[in-house]
Amino acid sequence: MIKELAPQLYQIEVPLPKNPLKATNSYVIKTAQRNLVIDTGMFREECKRVMDKALESLEIDREMTDFFITHLHADHLGLAGYLSSGNSRVYFHRRDATILEVPNFWETISRRARQLGFPGPELDQAIRTHPGKKFSPAEAIPFDLITDGQVLTFGDYHLECLHTPGHTPGHTCLYERRKKVLFSGDHILGDITPNISTWFVEENPLAQYLESLDRVFYMEVDRVYPGHRSVLKNCRGRIQELLQHHRQRAEEILYILEKEKKTAYQVAAEMSWDIVSENWEMFPLNQKWFAMGEAIAHLRYLEVQGLLENRLLQDDTLYWQRR
Repeated sequence: MIKELAPQLYQIEVPLPKNPLKATNSYVIKTAQRNLVIDTGMFREECKRVMDKALESLEIDREMTDFFITHLHADHLGLAGYLSSGNSRVYFHRRDATILEVPNFWETISRRARQLGFPGPELDQAIRTHPGKKFSPAEAIPFDLITDGQVLTFGDYHLECLHTPGHTPGHTCLYERRKKVLFSGDHILGDITPNISTWFVEENPLAQYLESLDRVFYMEVDRVYPGHRSVLKNCRGRIQELLQHHRQRAEEILYILEKEKKTAYQVAAEMSWDIVSENWEMFPLNQKWFAMGEAIAHLRYLEVQGLLENRLLQDDTLYWQRR
């Protein structure tokens, strides 16, 4: 489906089959000189067909088209290599590009997840079926690395790169100051909350995310074009809702750990989720993965706040407890 949002601006809804996100929003700025595609969908046939047809319908010459990828996740980055030409620039933040270059990335994640309490049999399947592993670009992409504050100009759009770490370390929005428009990627979403997660307890992505929300809060934004679901008009109101959501999450985790130490997996099992399931055991496996990653991010945030501590016990499992 293609929607014309404004002069020179179009939205393509790229389907994500059997995924609760349902679709990725890809945005196209079409000009007489060069075009820009913001995010692409996964590297899978269903996404390829939709993007091929949509770009053809919009009469987009790929030799005259550049790409901006808000962050490293496969539902945004997946088709960047497939759709771009040898004459295209693929704009991407250095922090996320560095992650893509990590050797044996999934093996490292698997070891961490096991240490944080993810059961072995479930873990192997979760890694094997993870959409980030299955539907990422088939080959390395020669990125044009961007910096915070850099301005990209396409026709009447002067797009300021706004580094907003949290959802990923290199997540970057695009802000059009005169039009008061924000292409938010997965930084700000409307009827769902962005997944803020980590598997590395040395990191504190939730603190970064909250700081990134504060940064955007004071900007003049009339329209938010998100990576998923509907366009937003009340940016500040949505940011306040997201801040409240994470305050409630933190309070919930403190309550869960009130009486005894637990692994991140055990904490995630007791948290409240907007997933229709009889119990944690019946949870879709991929959603367990994302839930546990979010639990770890909140545990780490509370640890830095001085409210929790973790201990690695003799079974090589990390437990969290109240201070």
